Amino acid sequence: MIRAIALDDEEPALEIIDFFCGQIEGIELLKVFTKSAEARLFLEEHPVDLIFLDINMPAISGVDFFKNIPQEIMVIFTTAFSEYAVEGFELNAVDYLLKPFTLQRFKQAAQKAIDLQHFHLQNQQTYLYFRIDYGLVKVQITDIIYIESLDNYLKIHLLHQKSLVVRMTMKAILEKLPNDEFIRVHRSFIVALKYIKSVRNKVIAIADENLALGSSYEENFYKIYGK
Repeated sequence: MIRAIALDDEEPALEIIDFFCGQIEGIELLKVFTKSAEARLFLEEHPVDLIFLDINMPAISGVDFFKNIPQEIMVIFTTAFSEYAVEGFELNAVDYLLKPFTLQRFKQAAQKAIDLQHFHLQNQQTYLYFRIDYGLVKVQITDIIYIESLDNYLKIHLLHQKSLVVRMTMKAILEKLPNDEFIRVHRSFIVALKYIKSVRNKVIAIADENLALGSSYEENFYKIYGK
């Protein structure tokens, strides 16, 4: 099931998207937004697979909004102006819907997103993409040693590479990591099990660091680590 949101400054456009999504199996529209700031806050706390995004909005263009989304996400642009199409596809948009669009045309765009997600699931990714400075940085999952929470950002500590700082939540990144390889050990830390050197007195030695094992995570950690 694809988890989606929609952002458009016009309520009628959102009502149409909401209705059309209800006609399609495989897409769950979690929420709709008329304000970009509210949509951004939602994305920081919730993992989302797809966004239906209007390009021509008063506060910020859909293109600029998408460039600043911290997580990897599919986008279907919607707009009444065809001249924005090229810019939308340059950002690897799944599709571009020119208003007013029909249910049939909407279904075609939605099916592209469903097919793309299915392809990714079939070809289980061994890497993640992070949006940094208007671009995507590719990171091998096996190179991630541990992840540190810094308020609204994460610091991703990598093997033989400079750490990356991305705007993302712990919950969102846990959704993307293999749960048999990574575990949360503290409200501020997620670690790769294979890089743990030792555990003693609630202190985890990993790489060249000593990380605290939080009391509320201790029981689950030893259950997994003991295996």
